Amino acid sequence: MQPRIPRQSAGEQGGRCPDGVDLDGRFSVELASAVSGARRRAVRDGDPQIDTAHLLHSLLETDAEVRALLGDGPRIARLLGYLVQRSIGYGLRWQSAVEDSGAVPVVTGAAGFSPLAAAAMKDACARADRRGAARAGGVDLLAALVVDPQARAVEVLARVAVQPHTVLARVDSHVEPTP
Repeated sequence: MQPRIPRQSAGEQGGRCPDGVDLDGRFSVELASAVSGARRRAVRDGDPQIDTAHLLHSLLETDAEVRALLGDGPRIARLLGYLVQRSIGYGLRWQSAVEDSGAVPVVTGAAGFSPLAAAAMKDACARADRRGAARAGGVDLLAALVVDPQARAVEVLARVAVQPHTVLARVDSHVEPTP
């Protein structure tokens, strides 16, 4: 049986980034690593696509800045606990459905990503551009993950009482524009 998500590096995804740009050129090394981790997690869990919860889980594991913006140690532990349970508990209902709220346009060239995850990755690159950075980082993707209230990442954050507007406010006050 072949995996449903091709085993590729973060920069390969069908030869294209969700926004049509090579990830290696647009994402920081740490963020490219988190995307690769999300891909491995989706394959291991038997999920048809990488979704926003996979991306959030990998960000929490790899990016200390993201963990700091989301709160204290106990909150992060609870958050990771919910994310780990996705393959054995509440996340099973996600395996039969594509993560798509219909609120964002479908991003082409994003094989293996849910529409919301692809849109979040594109938005992370746009956020980096707006602040003058050459590459998007984990904090850019975190902000992009919480924009759509239908995102699985938002659902998981809500379980530990983290509100999307709070995350965005923390990111905006934390990230300074690059000169």
